[in-house]
Amino acid sequence: MTESWHTGNAADDGAGTRGRLVGHFLDPSHGVRSTGDVEIKWANHPEGDERPEWTDGDQRTTLVLLISGHFRVESSEGAATFTQAGDYAMWGPGVDHTWHALADSVVLTVRWPSA
Repeated sequence: MTESWHTGNAADDGAGTRGRLVGHFLDPSHGVRSTGDVEIKWANHPEGDERPEWTDGDQRTTLVLLISGHFRVESSEGAATFTQAGDYAMWGPGVDHTWHALADSVVLTVRWPSA
């Protein structure tokens, strides 16, 4: 790996950071993956997995994209149930949310900036 090039596997690279692949929380020794501009998370959620409490006052923009499975996101602005690969929801700063895996699901989350 060099500072500006990295290849890997999302599940492997995120194993020690709760699925997070890119963001401010990575030490600069991780090169291009260490940034305050954006966070990227790859998550495998087994059926029944959920975020039990709602977020509170998050000030980032968020995109949640279904890779596979059946997943539901609820927000203070609305709700969406994802049933096919590519379904997504996106919201801006100040929108609180929670989520539920209705079946085994793989979800990609992108947030910016990384905080």
